[in-house]
Amino acid sequence: MAEQQPSAEYYQILEELQAVDFLLLELTLYLDTHPRDVDAKNQFHQYAEYKNQVRSQFEQKFGPLQQFTQSATAQKWNWNEGPWPWQV
Repeated sequence: MAEQQPSAEYYQILEELQAVDFLLLELTLYLDTHPRDVDAKNQFHQYAEYKNQVRSQFEQKFGPLQQFTQSATAQKWNWNEGPWPWQV
């Protein structure tokens, strides 16, 4: 069985997730040294929520990013269907 090549949308959403993860990491490092910066805290929470939305969008369209993010109410178990994010 030949693996299906991911769509352009797959890569676009995955790239958006990677960018938001990078931004959240940078904000975390900044907040480690500037814990009283309310604007940075607000940005962190805003982007953390945005990441959840993007991750949810990806998982609804392409399946789970990690085995434990699969919905408990899913009709079918599709964790073993690829390609997985680290394979692209």
